[in-house]
Amino acid sequence: MSTKLIALKTKTPWWRLDAGPDVADGLDASELLAMLEQLILIRRFEERLLTLSVAGILHGPAHSSIGQEGAAVGAMSVLGSSDKINGTHRMHHQFLAKTLNHVRPQDYSPLEQELPGEMHDVVYRTYAEILGLTPGYCGGRGGSMHLRYPEAGVYGSNAIVGGNPSHAVGYALADKMQGRPHLSVAFFGDGATQTGAAYEAMNLAALYSTPTIFFIENNLYAVSTHVSEQTRDSNLSARGLSLGVPGIEFDGMDVLAARRAMLEARRLIEAERGPVLLEAKTYRFFHQSGALKGSAYGYRDKAEEEKWQTRDPLALFQGRLARLGVVDAAGLAELETRAKRLIDGALERLLDHDAAGKPIRVRPNLWPDPREVDRGIRGNLAELAALPARELEDHPPEQLETARFIDAISAAMLLNMERDNSIFILGEDVHRLRGGTAGATKNIGERFPDRLLGTPICENGFTGMALGAALNGMRPVVEIMYPDFALVAADQLFNQIAKVRHMFGGDFPVRVLVRSRVSAGTGYGSQHSMDAAGLFALYPGWRIIAPSRPYDYIGLLNAALACDDPVLIVEYAELFRSSGPVPKEWNYIVPFGKARFARRGSRCTVLAYGTMVDAACEAAERSGVDAEVIDLRTIDPLGLDWDTIAASVGRTHALLVAEQTTRGTSVGSRIVSDAQSRLFDALDHEIVHVTGSEASPVVSKVLERAALAGVDEVEAALRHVDGRRGRG
Repeated sequence: MSTKLIALKTKTPWWRLDAGPDVADGLDASELLAMLEQLILIRRFEERLLTLSVAGILHGPAHSSIGQEGAAVGAMSVLGSSDKINGTHRMHHQFLAKTLNHVRPQDYSPLEQELPGEMHDVVYRTYAEILGLTPGYCGGRGGSMHLRYPEAGVYGSNAIVGGNPSHAVGYALADKMQGRPHLSVAFFGDGATQTGAAYEAMNLAALYSTPTIFFIENNLYAVSTHVSEQTRDSNLSARGLSLGVPGIEFDGMDVLAARRAMLEARRLIEAERGPVLLEAKTYRFFHQSGALKGSAYGYRDKAEEEKWQTRDPLALFQGRLARLGVVDAAGLAELETRAKRLIDGALERLLDHDAAGKPIRVRPNLWPDPREVDRGIRGNLAELAALPARELEDHPPEQLETARFIDAISAAMLLNMERDNSIFILGEDVHRLRGGTAGATKNIGERFPDRLLGTPICENGFTGMALGAALNGMRPVVEIMYPDFALVAADQLFNQIAKVRHMFGGDFPVRVLVRSRVSAGTGYGSQHSMDAAGLFALYPGWRIIAPSRPYDYIGLLNAALACDDPVLIVEYAELFRSSGPVPKEWNYIVPFGKARFARRGSRCTVLAYGTMVDAACEAAERSGVDAEVIDLRTIDPLGLDWDTIAASVGRTHALLVAEQTTRGTSVGSRIVSDAQSRLFDALDHEIVHVTGSEASPVVSKVLERAALAGVDEVEAALRHVDGRRGRG
C-alpha cells in the first residue's frame, strides 16, 4: 500500500479585499471631507514635527507615519470612542485620527464650520506630549512613543515591539466579561508580527473569543530589515489562520479600503465572536525615525521610494473626492489653510519664536517640575484608608480559630471574589486539579467558573492580557506557577505593568495582583526554585508582600485586592501545611508597610520575611542570643516599615537581615544598603546579611540545602554578631 499525502484545508477564512476605484462606501460628503481633513492635518502635523526635530527642539525620536495615514484614518472612521485601541512607537496617525473623531461634533461638516475648539486642543496637547511638556496628555512623560487618552479609547502606545497586542486582548476580554459591546484594536507592524508575543496574543484572543482586531501595518521594513529577510512567508494576513483567526489583506494606501476592511472585521466579530487579523499593505516614506528617507541609509533604493510615492494616500484620496465632486481646488486650499492655522496656533502656545517667527525654544514654564520626577510610580494607598486594619492581637481569643495556610489562600480569594465581581484569576492549570497545582484555587471553579481562566503556557501573553484587562476596569489575579517563569513574562511584568502608570502620567490605577509560589527546598531544581521577590524589587512600581502566617496572608490579600497598585504576593510552599490562628470574620486588612514583632529581644534586630521568620525565632532560641525578630511582611524597598526597624535598632544597636534565597536575587542587598544610610549612627556593628549561596538550588538534596539559608545560618550569624559585640 503506497503512502499518500492528502491535502488539508483550514476552515478559517482568508481574503484579499478589493474596495474598487471610486466607491464612496455610502458616506455622505461631510463624512468624506472630515476624513480628508484628518489626512491633511495628520500629514502637516508630522511634517512640522520633523522640522522641530531637525531644529533640535524635539528631544527624542520622531517616528513619523507619513505614507501610512490613510489606513489609520479609514480604520478609525469605523470606531466609536468606547472602542479601544493601542499601538506602537509609530502611532501619531492613529492617535490623532481616534482623538479627533472623539472630540468632533456629531453634526460637524468641514468647509461649512470652523474647526471646533476641541480639535484645536487635541493638536495642542498632542504636540505638548511629544515635546515632553506638562499640557500633554501624560504630562510630557510619554512623549512620542507613549500616547494615551483613555476617554477617546486610546489606552496607550508602546515602545516595546510586540508589547501591545496582548493588552488589546485584555481590553476586549474585560469588555466581554462585563457585557460591553466594544471592539479593541491592536496596531503593530511587520516587525512585531515575527515576535512570539504577537502569536501568544492572537492565540489567547481566539481561545477566549474576544472582540479583538489585530491590525498589521506592513510597511515592508522593520527599521532597515525587509520583510523578506524577516520571514519565509511574507503573507502576514495568514499568520492567524492556524490559530483560528480569519485574515483580510487590503491596500493600506487606500483610505476607503481600510474603512471597508474594518467594517468587515466588525461584521465577522459580531457573527463569529472574534478575533480578526487585518494586514494593510503600506509604506513609510521616511526612515524609522527622523527626516531622512531610507535610501539615505542605503537599505532602500530611490526607485522603490518613488514608486510608492505615486501611491501617496493623501493624493489618492484627494483625487478620489475630486472625481466624486466632493471637493474642488478651492476646497482643498481651504482645508490646507485651516490645518496650517491650527498647527501654527498650537505651536505658538508651546514655543518661543525669534523676530522672523521661527521657533527657537520651548516655553520654559511648560517644562515639568523636576521635583515631580518620581510622582506616580505608585499611589498613596488612599484607597485602603477606610478599610479596617487589625492585628491578630486585636481579636479576643474566643473569636479565633485555627486555619491551615493553604486553606486560607483559596478561601480568602473566594471571599474577595464574592465581594468584587471585577476579580478574576488566570494562569496555567488554575481551573483543574481541584484547586490548581497547589490547591490555591480550591472551590473557586465551582463557584465562579467564568472567572477562573486556565491559560495556555504563555506567561508573557496572559500577563499582558491581565494588564489590558486591568486598564479596562477589571482586577486580574495572575498565578505564575513557579517564580522562575516570571522571566518568561519579564517584558509584561517589568517593562509594562511596573512602568505603565508612571510613564503615562501616574493618575490612574493598575490593579494587577501576581501570585508567586516559591518551591525552594522541594527538589525542583534550578529552573523551578527561584524566589523572584528581589527581581520585582528592582522595579519600584511593584508592591511586594510576603506573609509568614495565615492571619497575615488573609489581611494582606484583602489589602492587595483593594489596592490601586500592582502587587506581588509571595507564597512559600514550605508554609502551606502550617497552621495558625485566624478570626472567624475575615473582613480586615493588614496594611502595607507595617511590620510586626515576631519575637522581642534586646541584643540584635533581625529582619526576616516568609519562611525565615520562624527560622530566625528558632535560631535566637538555639543560640541564646536575645534577638528581636521583625517580620517585615511588606518587602519592596519603597514600602519597608523603617519606623519600626529604626526603633528596634535604636534599642539593640545591631542589625541582621535574614533571607532564604540565593544572594543574587535577594531583596536584602537593597535593604542592607538603605539601612546603612538610614541607621548608621545607631549601629555598633556592621550589618550582617544572611542569604543562600551564589548558586541556584539544584535537584540534589544535599546541594539544594547548601544553596539555601536556614536556621543554622541565622544562628551562626547571631553568634558572630554577639561575639563581636562582646569583644567590643
